[in-house]
Amino acid sequence: MSKEPIPKKSLGQHWLEDETSLWAMIDYSGVTGDDTVLEVGPGLGPLTKLLVDEAEQVIAVEFDQELAAGLAKRVPASNLLVVQKDILQFDLTSLPPGYKVVANIPYYLTSKLVRVLSESPNPPAIATLLIQKEVAERLAAKPGQLSILGVTSQFYWEVSLGPVVGAELFTPPPKVDSQIAILTRRSQPLFPDVDVRDFFRLVKAGFGEKRKTLLNALSAGLHMDKPEVTEWLHAAGINPQLRAQALSLEDWHKLYLSRPAKP
Repeated sequence: MSKEPIPKKSLGQHWLEDETSLWAMIDYSGVTGDDTVLEVGPGLGPLTKLLVDEAEQVIAVEFDQELAAGLAKRVPASNLLVVQKDILQFDLTSLPPGYKVVANIPYYLTSKLVRVLSESPNPPAIATLLIQKEVAERLAAKPGQLSILGVTSQFYWEVSLGPVVGAELFTPPPKVDSQIAILTRRSQPLFPDVDVRDFFRLVKAGFGEKRKTLLNALSAGLHMDKPEVTEWLHAAGINPQLRAQALSLEDWHKLYLSRPAKP
């Protein structure tokens, strides 16, 4: 008799069997019998088992070769497709428009996955992710606590937080609690008048030096003279002595619109 797979620390595997938490993820996603669901890192398949009964099709992308090979046997369902692949290399454009993501993902993957889902030409309608509680709070942060991750997620999505899932419910228990984050794709761009690449170039420059004021960070990040940056910030109605985390998305938009013309 073959042994049960053991969670691999190197892949950040923490498995969740708690049905209350798993059903909460599905409920927040609003999965129906018409939906295609992308599950990331299904592991032993406890969430997969529930999803195949709710969705039209479930595509489970699993990086771990051993787990991917065993999943179809654990969850024998005609509407399940198991793909052994790194999710960051998976072709999201192969999925039907309006698909949904439901996933308990390794903590180390969160920022990269949010970016990939955000920037894809075929993003999901909703992504319900069980992630580290502290990171979930960063996704939904208000001005004063914002990070690049928060600005990115809120630029593309309406972000809300679901219940906290205690560390003790996982195998093995991680060192911190998790929380369900619900990312609902904005039906219209938040700022239709921005070039996304230029907008995020500005944001990245602002956050480039965590402890520096906007004046210093933008000057260094964009290779601009401080008097010019000071004038620019004043034109946008923003105090040059603030730090990037203090700005709202609307402040970044104002800053973008009032940026000096390129020579």
